[in-house]
Amino acid sequence: MFTGLVETQAELTQIIAEGAGKRLILARPLLLDDSRLGDSIAINGCCLTIVAVDDRSMTFQAGEETLSRTTLGGITVGSLVNCERAMRLGDRLGGHLVSGHIDAVGEVTRRTDDADWSKIFFSAPPQLMRQMVSKGSIAVDGVSLTLVDVTDTEFSVALIPHTLAVTTLGTLRVGDRVNLETDLLAKYVQRQLETAHLVREG
Repeated sequence: MFTGLVETQAELTQIIAEGAGKRLILARPLLLDDSRLGDSIAINGCCLTIVAVDDRSMTFQAGEETLSRTTLGGITVGSLVNCERAMRLGDRLGGHLVSGHIDAVGEVTRRTDDADWSKIFFSAPPQLMRQMVSKGSIAVDGVSLTLVDVTDTEFSVALIPHTLAVTTLGTLRVGDRVNLETDLLAKYVQRQLETAHLVREG
């Protein structure tokens, strides 16, 4: 589990094809110098396992399912990614509970900037929009954010200068694709409502 509070960014230095999957090699940030083989790291919100590590790099394997359902399938060498280590039991939960399992890919539809602040609008699949509500939580590329506007087809978030400066969200432009994970509680509520509806119909 993660909190959606990005700890650092890392540069993708190499991509190696492995059958239907890929090895993603990242430059190892100083902040993650205690990371070990087998540790889970959220990379742009996607939970991956360290399969090799040394003083300069961290290596992850991404399978066909992950590559096809997240933005990691189209990532290129030189890209910066958001990184967060898995939370420890007893850690403070500054963001919200994030599993690292991406629900869908969204796309930036609009962006308005006001000095050092920004408001960004994203499109998302209809089934995902049903799990969102204004003032609720959403993880965008692994960043825990509060939903502002929510319609049937898009949502918006307001980004403070700090978030824009320390995560990849600051460089987003219209047309860019992002990984989305809705709030776990919203998933359970939707499932309960669907189950109750089926019982009534039965």
